[in-house]
Amino acid sequence: MISTSDDLPPLREVVRRHGLVAKKSLGQNFLLDLNLAARIARAAGELAGVTVFEVGPGPGGLTRALLALGAARVLAVERDARAIAALNEIAGRYPGRLDIVAADALGFDPRPRLPRGPVRIVANLPYNIATALLVSWVGAEPWPPWYDSAVLMFQREVAERIVAAPGSKNYGRLSVLVQWRCAARIVFDVHPSAFVPPPKVTSSLVRLLPRAAPLNCDRALLETATRAAFGQRRKMLRQSLRALGPEVSELLAAAGLDPTARAEDIPVAGFVSLARALAARGGLRHDAGAEYSAQQEPQ
Repeated sequence: MISTSDDLPPLREVVRRHGLVAKKSLGQNFLLDLNLAARIARAAGELAGVTVFEVGPGPGGLTRALLALGAARVLAVERDARAIAALNEIAGRYPGRLDIVAADALGFDPRPRLPRGPVRIVANLPYNIATALLVSWVGAEPWPPWYDSAVLMFQREVAERIVAAPGSKNYGRLSVLVQWRCAARIVFDVHPSAFVPPPKVTSSLVRLLPRAAPLNCDRALLETATRAAFGQRRKMLRQSLRALGPEVSELLAAAGLDPTARAEDIPVAGFVSLARALAARGGLRHDAGAEYSAQQEPQ
């Protein structure tokens, strides 16, 4: 068990000693079960020689598991200053292997601090920034990205959207953007009782494997196409895509898509074809900009 092998105190004691009351404003739900933390770490595969990028380590339960299971180095980014002292205790137990950065993960670029060799993202993500982080990671340029896999904790409903297939109620813009560049699967679910405080929903661990050669298209135009299509997902494409300009029929014909279909029925390859058709036309027309920018951005 990790709680004994690393000779560090139980996490509940660490939380009490450092006054780490979870903050809702930071999306915090601490994972204090070290055996579950080890299960999450093992889902990332063999860690020997691997650098792990972790977001939101909090009191460090998952951090300890990653190091105990052999990660060569963990780069941990934590916004909550209260947690830094607790993480420094772990760094003392694993000298030279834990690099702690006090920063907001949304604005932090880990690449300058990553060594050569395999890098994996493993994190119990703060729920309030989880989707934004995921979109930024699957949108990394150049591609293939700086990480070779990602094992991430989400709310169950977000995990279902990530892995959803066309035709399902959960299939949406997030499904397309992730699956275009990654193979995604849910590894296992985690009951709310595993966290402190327990969230109101079940969580799910998702594993992402970047595709070496995703279907070729312009990422920004794919985002444009999916944002428009799913912005009015219950309407036929000939209506929902009007925000892209007046030549919707021509666009759909060039992409080989049925104008009476709805966004939820279009596979990833279909949206790639639509992005290519947009590129061939020259992108988003200026006369469509006002209508397009007025649409909300569904995930």
